Amino acid sequence: MNSPQRVSAAPSYLGWSIFNTLCCCLPVGIAAIVYSCKAQNANSVEESAAAMDASRTAKILNVVGLVFGLILMTICIALKAAGEV
Repeated sequence: MNSPQRVSAAPSYLGWSIFNTLCCCLPVGIAAIVYSCKAQNANSVEESAAAMDASRTAKILNVVGLVFGLILMTICIALKAAGEV
């Protein structure tokens, strides 16, 4: 009567990947979407190791994309402000 314990699914970070693609850094965001989809697919076939690897890569790409986007926006705002003074 004991059923095997199911391992919790790895997060896919798909929402964050889409946000990064649209708002921060297009190339890194697209790569993050690819790895997010890989994580979701691996979760659906219960390949936890592959899902965790893809999830980790998606998270790293999202952090890189967000930081790059914020730095780029800060530079643009600073240049715009400096030009108007």
